[in-house]
Amino acid sequence: MKRGIAVLLSLTVVVTAAYFSASKWAIRHETIMFKDPTRDDRPVAVDVAVRFDREMQANAGMVKLPVAILNHGNTVKFTEYSFLANAFAARGYLTVSIQNDLPSDGPMVTKVGELYVGRLPQYQRGITNIKFAIEQMKKLHPNADYSKLTMVGHSNGGDIAMYFAKQYPDEIKKVVTLDNLRVPFLTDGKFKILSFRSHDSQFKPDPGVVPDADECEKAGITVVNTNFQHNDMRDTGPDAAKNSIQAMLDKFLADNDSAVAPVDTRSAPPKILEPGPVSMYVPVEKQSLADKFRKALTLTRTEKKDPSVAN
Repeated sequence: MKRGIAVLLSLTVVVTAAYFSASKWAIRHETIMFKDPTRDDRPVAVDVAVRFDREMQANAGMVKLPVAILNHGNTVKFTEYSFLANAFAARGYLTVSIQNDLPSDGPMVTKVGELYVGRLPQYQRGITNIKFAIEQMKKLHPNADYSKLTMVGHSNGGDIAMYFAKQYPDEIKKVVTLDNLRVPFLTDGKFKILSFRSHDSQFKPDPGVVPDADECEKAGITVVNTNFQHNDMRDTGPDAAKNSIQAMLDKFLADNDSAVAPVDTRSAPPKILEPGPVSMYVPVEKQSLADKFRKALTLTRTEKKDPSVAN
């Protein structure tokens, strides 16, 4: 079967937000601000998503969590891909979404004829952010496997993910891109690649970025051609796009990972719960005094007929 397929469908840590999204299992999101002292305390914000039960197991030394690094698109915030972060967290990953761009950074300029149309400085900055964030995460979540990463990204973030894999192939387990346009796929077969492609006349990949079907087959690359727009592949996109991407992503992870059961987020987004001082409970139906009396009377009569019932 062809692997190329088409379907329609720092350490300064400031915890700025934490919440629980609950479905079949709870997924905890935490936004943390690191500051890189080697770059004039440049802020590097991350959103951490992790399944609560798997985090407890990791903290107890029972498991080592796989790690997914999620990179946002140009001008899009790092928190705008929660549907992807939840999909990875549901399958047991420690998911780290990184804010690569700052308002103080210069605008991204397209320079036709230059390598990656002049985007290389953004990719290099992204790699520096990723490397720095990983070192900080090791201090906060030591029981995770940072030696083999799953690199994820949309648009420019997908190019950062692919460029990271190109520079550090031995540190990569899988790459997942959503409509990256500039950095060519690696075809040496060292790791699995899944890429979702849009059907958008304004966003076309540069020549040579996406291999042909035969090359994908040989290299273990799965290309999913969709009918969705380029900008549909984030939280603001339609549910049909996000649900389709989640479903295919979950299948890809299921085929390549150990069997950690996922949260089913396809029918509805996870419910957001505020963490409280007591555990959740299911209310039981209250019985009236008369009901209790009738039940006790019935049990007493039964015991007289058959004393073994009380055992």
